Amino acid sequence: MALALLTLTGCNAKKERRYVTRTITNPVLAGFYPDPSVTRGADGYYMVNSTFGYFPGIPIFYSADLTGWEQIGHVLHRPEQVQFDKLRLSNQGTYAPAIEYHDGSYYVACTEVVGRGNYIVKATHPAGPWSDPYLLPEVNGIDPSLFFDDDGKVYLVYNSDAPDNNPLWDGHCTIRMVEMDMKTMKVKSEPLILVNGGVDIDEQPVWIEGPHIYKVNDRYYLSAAEGGTEVNHSQVIFRSDAITGPYLPWEKNPILTQRHLDPERSNPITSTGHTDMIQDLEGNWWAFFLGCRPYDEDHFNTGRETFMAPVEWVDGWPVINPGHEEIQYSYTFTAALPGEQETAPRQGNFVRHDAFDTPGLAHDWTGIRAGGGDWFSIDTTEKVLQLQLLPADAMREGVPSYLAQRQHHMTGYAATAVSFTPASDGEKAGIAVLQNEERFYYLCKGVEKGRAAVQLYRSGKEGDSYGMTLLASAPLTGEGDSPLRLQIVADRTTYRFLYTVEEGDEWNELGGAQDARYLSTASAGGFVGCTYGLWALTTGKEPSGNHARYHWYAYAGNDAVYSELTTPDR
Repeated sequence: MALALLTLTGCNAKKERRYVTRTITNPVLAGFYPDPSVTRGADGYYMVNSTFGYFPGIPIFYSADLTGWEQIGHVLHRPEQVQFDKLRLSNQGTYAPAIEYHDGSYYVACTEVVGRGNYIVKATHPAGPWSDPYLLPEVNGIDPSLFFDDDGKVYLVYNSDAPDNNPLWDGHCTIRMVEMDMKTMKVKSEPLILVNGGVDIDEQPVWIEGPHIYKVNDRYYLSAAEGGTEVNHSQVIFRSDAITGPYLPWEKNPILTQRHLDPERSNPITSTGHTDMIQDLEGNWWAFFLGCRPYDEDHFNTGRETFMAPVEWVDGWPVINPGHEEIQYSYTFTAALPGEQETAPRQGNFVRHDAFDTPGLAHDWTGIRAGGGDWFSIDTTEKVLQLQLLPADAMREGVPSYLAQRQHHMTGYAATAVSFTPASDGEKAGIAVLQNEERFYYLCKGVEKGRAAVQLYRSGKEGDSYGMTLLASAPLTGEGDSPLRLQIVADRTTYRFLYTVEEGDEWNELGGAQDARYLSTASAGGFVGCTYGLWALTTGKEPSGNHARYHWYAYAGNDAVYSELTTPDR
């Protein structure tokens, strides 16, 4: 990461100050980490992302220097903080959190879609614990964001309905603002419309959303996404001399989009928008935004990811990605040398391995919806993760026995080893690649004709979109509880499913290549990406007393683009 080290000294220098040239690689958070929001806190930088129906919710990341990000916890870490009963995994739940630091406290404003609506939570440290939600029933819309003005007043800006709830076209929205009382955490004013429709109402712009307000040189800037979160996504900017407006758009809007570029270009980054901006300690400005990396037309399985690009101010307006049309896969910049920070890899190609040798799960693990119970545990003596078999129907609207990590690359693999003895034909344990409740592939150990077998399923069957269809199976030999090694190999448009019983043996393929586009956002819908999940289930209506024991989890990514990089200067 460090390419060069500079030292500034002089006869008047009281303290040597060292600088280092650093490189960031995009996406800075690879995999399903959409809707980034960033703040500069007391001791560094903190970032949050949307998680929809996954729980724990809202991962929070720390960086000392903006080049590497360490997950330090979750904002939503207790089931009582959310209302996730029966929600849809990929398009309901936790939308677009926005984080701010002010006067020693951290605040996250967020929307729980098909649940509690808009709310604020707070903490004295981003690692938590975070408060229960302060509900905002007066705020009708999504994507709330706090702004602390220097006169002590606090405002909440958000996406809302068209004026008088009378849209003139599909996607006609407004950006509205209310004043907040942060002592009571309640709204203290009527909503004020700051933007109606978007930059040019005559063009019938759609889905103005994800707003943030910044104050720079005594002027107020309102930045928002426009165009929807697909290929027409963009970021636009407005400016005002007063917090209440009027907010006038820049004539050179949008300040970020990739929609005009050749869709056949090499290694495209598309759908860029939903941006938050930050000024670092050296005075540099940066934009953090979501984007997608399609592998075939508009198909992508890694979801909407977090990207980063420099910002320059030109004639009083912010310009994102100056000097380039295409978002770059890497940038270099010079910054003061921070303290040492060890972070898990999240950029470029990387490998991970979890040996289940610590009492708690790493923060990268996630489940579906929120519920109590003790259906999983880690035995640090045996170094295994134990999952109780829960009903398969829980995937539909409950809490399934499913623990997952994100698919971070379009090319790579996820693997595990599981010890498990099925007690009936309806008991299974293995690993899945899953986009939502109705779109997944599942490689597992089960029983077929009274014998242990390895099985490959695809979601859905005739008359039941939540069911599963058996694609292929093979009998297993050897001891009934000996570890079965399972592997899912992603290669852009395909997944392959492999297994072996003995360590060191060659992997056997089951079922041939399966279409990865079946799990792409373009096909499966929603706002999430794929996860690789350890899944133990019973087709019965009640939880089984049986458990599956997972010995390790391994992941590796190998996207070709990262071996082809040339890095431009900031």
